Amino acid sequence: MTTFTTVLAGQLRREPGRPLVTYYGAEERVELSVTTYANWVAKASSLLVDELGLERGDTLAVDLPPHWLGCVFLGGAWNAGLVVTTGEGGENADAVVTGPAGLDRWAPAASRRTVLACSLRPLGVRFAEPLPAGVHDVGVEIWSQPDAFTPWDPAEPDDPAYDAGGVVLTQREMWEAAAAGLSPASGGRLLSEANPASPPGLSSFTEPLATGGSVVLVVDAGADRLEAIAASERVTHRFPA
Repeated sequence: MTTFTTVLAGQLRREPGRPLVTYYGAEERVELSVTTYANWVAKASSLLVDELGLERGDTLAVDLPPHWLGCVFLGGAWNAGLVVTTGEGGENADAVVTGPAGLDRWAPAASRRTVLACSLRPLGVRFAEPLPAGVHDVGVEIWSQPDAFTPWDPAEPDDPAYDAGGVVLTQREMWEAAAAGLSPASGGRLLSEANPASPPGLSSFTEPLATGGSVVLVVDAGADRLEAIAASERVTHRFPA
């Protein structure tokens, strides 16, 4: 397991129909099987590379709250050989994907770098109102992308994959660490409120993907609702442990 592409391909061969990401928001429950997740990743990769012209080694800032689309764009970036960065590192990124809360910050930069915006509305639909000039609406542009993506310049194991404020992990390092982590093995369910697109929460997504488990990502839930979700989803582990 040395690149995202090989990790995901391995899980598709083993058990493509199992849940991988289950998301509970204030108004929705979304469950992505390994196959459905792979389709979304292919669409995101195609959007980033074929539509918007990013290339292997370019940097994508993922400025999203805890959300299933954060997992999609992490995978889309790594599948295309891009380097994911978060936090202040995004100021120098080649492209940014953000949510409604980040528009004021990133929209003025749309003339200098690629800016994508996710409405974070149920089903990943478009924004209800027009976006600032130059900002790409993911809910409009991702749906027309194909369900398969083959990079013409695929990522290599020693390519940088994640820049956590100057600490850079290669694809190989990231997936070796994920495989050796404490997350559930095949069939296990990890409950997390952490943001996968952040240094503290990264392993809440990479470890289940590497080990054949799955993540149940919950936002804005009180203690009672969290326990009810844990029971209904048959959670076996919590993040952090």
